[in-house]
Amino acid sequence: MRKIIPAFLWSVFILILTGLPGNYFPRVNSFWDWVGPDKLIHLFIFGVLVFLILFGFKEQYFNSKKRYIFGIVSVVVTSLYGMVTEILQHYVFIGRSGNRFDFYADAIGAFLGWIVFYLIYRKKIRPIENREK
Repeated sequence: MRKIIPAFLWSVFILILTGLPGNYFPRVNSFWDWVGPDKLIHLFIFGVLVFLILFGFKEQYFNSKKRYIFGIVSVVVTSLYGMVTEILQHYVFIGRSGNRFDFYADAIGAFLGWIVFYLIYRKKIRPIENREK
């Protein structure tokens, strides 16, 4: 359980960051604003969250024949967390409004976090894949 603490702390950081008053951040009103720095931040923070989740469970990930399930679950849970933060921004946090483009960036960032984790640790994964055949 100790290995998942960084992911938990990062998720708390995300909640605090998304709860800050909206006047600290630029507004997104159109699809073309989607590629702005705000979306890159969403990609990054949710990508890091998936990476930290998978890192916390890396031994299980490396030793599982169905390791892709760990990746899928991590991406789905992180994307749902992104959705919750957008709902909280819309209904709870003062001076914030939920944004579907932010949610899309959260989900894409989560998927990219899984890809980065795989690319960094693929050398540790391949020997296990060869043993499974």
